[in-house]
Amino acid sequence: MPKSKAAAPRSEDWTAHLDREERRYRDGESRLPEAPDADARQRQLTRLGNAAGGAGLALLMQGRPDDAAGWFRRAAGRYRESFAEAPPGSWGRPIGAVKSLVLADDWPAAEKAARWTLEAGAAEATSPVGRYAAALALLILESDEQARQKADAIRTRDDFPPAVGDALAFLAAQDVLGYTEAVEAVLVSFETRDEYLEDMPVADTVLVLQTLAQRRGIAVELASPLLPP
Repeated sequence: MPKSKAAAPRSEDWTAHLDREERRYRDGESRLPEAPDADARQRQLTRLGNAAGGAGLALLMQGRPDDAAGWFRRAAGRYRESFAEAPPGSWGRPIGAVKSLVLADDWPAAEKAARWTLEAGAAEATSPVGRYAAALALLILESDEQARQKADAIRTRDDFPPAVGDALAFLAAQDVLGYTEAVEAVLVSFETRDEYLEDMPVADTVLVLQTLAQRRGIAVELASPLLPP
């Protein structure tokens, strides 16, 4: 079973991270293009979603989940708004929306976003990221057998992180041992990387997987500088 080992402990100033993300959000909002420039607008909306999500993660790491939830809901809204004008196959936007709402612990909104993701065609997508979006949505809706099929379709591909695919599949199967090994491997992959979205050293995918696992009674005890205390 892989064990979580960070390459080196990090000391983070989460207040500084939060201030930076809030500034990025305010600055991005002030420069949001008008509707006629659809491509520039959808790109900027995605940046706003990233900044809002980063603020939410900083607040989670400070032990402030209620404050974080507001930023995660804002991130989900921006990701969803950006998807309308995004190029075909931009499944990262629905993924960002559903993950944000899971992290907000807003299950009615997460279920609504999951249904929207499936209605947008994620279940029929052939790309690994589209199938990832579908698997997440189906797990949120507790359609575990269908989620397992989507996860099985991506877990052996060379162009998708195998540990994430394994974790999704074992979640859907409610396989405690398999899930434990997979989620620990996902955490190791975060701990050994050099770059993070929005420069936020947080294992957000692990947080989402663990929240889904908790609802199935198979969450794993994990400790890491990249997880909230």
